[in-house]
Amino acid sequence: MEEEVYRNATVDKQALKALSQRSDAKGLVQLGGHLGLLLVSGSTVLLSEQALVYAAALFAHGVALVFLFAPLHECIHRTAFRSRWLNNLVAQVCGLILALPAGYFRAFHFQHHRFTQDPGQDPELAVSPPESLAGYVLHVSGLPYWWERSRTILHHTLGRVGENFIVGRQRSEILREARSHLAIYLILLVGSLWAGSSILLDLWVLPVLLGQPLLRLFLMAEHSGCPQTADMLINSRTTETNGALQWLCWNMNRHGAHHAYPALPFRALPAADVLLAKHQTMTRSRGYGAVQRDILRRIQGSAK
Repeated sequence: MEEEVYRNATVDKQALKALSQRSDAKGLVQLGGHLGLLLVSGSTVLLSEQALVYAAALFAHGVALVFLFAPLHECIHRTAFRSRWLNNLVAQVCGLILALPAGYFRAFHFQHHRFTQDPGQDPELAVSPPESLAGYVLHVSGLPYWWERSRTILHHTLGRVGENFIVGRQRSEILREARSHLAIYLILLVGSLWAGSSILLDLWVLPVLLGQPLLRLFLMAEHSGCPQTADMLINSRTTETNGALQWLCWNMNRHGAHHAYPALPFRALPAADVLLAKHQTMTRSRGYGAVQRDILRRIQGSAK
């Protein structure tokens, strides 16, 4: 998605253009750090001898794994790296790990960008937000995500592609992608059973199940409770957070700046956020805990 989505005469276009420069080297530094974290957490999982250490390492590894959603997201925008092939490769690998094929996610996500918070067009609004505490807990658990991913990949494998945002040549690409993903998953499953190995269970399956709730909470903050307006700086939330989480999410907590100017690479979002905040009204929250408290208050209020 190269085009600007939000335009305002008061924003310094030259400054934004300067921020839009992409870099393989800087993208690889960020990706290398993320992979280094996975190496440390995964090694701790495999080497831990105490149950509590194993459980803590499993959870930490899961959080690092599910936040591969951040490079996946950047790479489907092709802003993580300057090289198109590198964006495509990293997106494909991350999509395989998260059961979110890159081609499908690109089509889904670009539709979301074009029609953000439009109830009739935004695919993220196809599923109603939680309306009860039980629904909230179920959503945060990540179980609906894994059910939807399994169901969609199977349907696409069987040639059932009914999504209105998948058009033209995208359909054949998404069919091939789903079939290749399912084939790889089956090969890994059969290979693990044949070898009698639990390494995939330890380093992939259990961690992503444990880490997924943290990603659900993070993603809920992006638009939940924001006004359903065409103004990208209002319908998308920027959430203040600590440096560690901002690094782990590749600056995507600056979601208003990203939606306003999706061609900006992840490393430019903090500077763009400062630039935009000088001239524009933005939806902003102080911390993810504050966002979740607001969501729970709305749920409790609607239940009365």
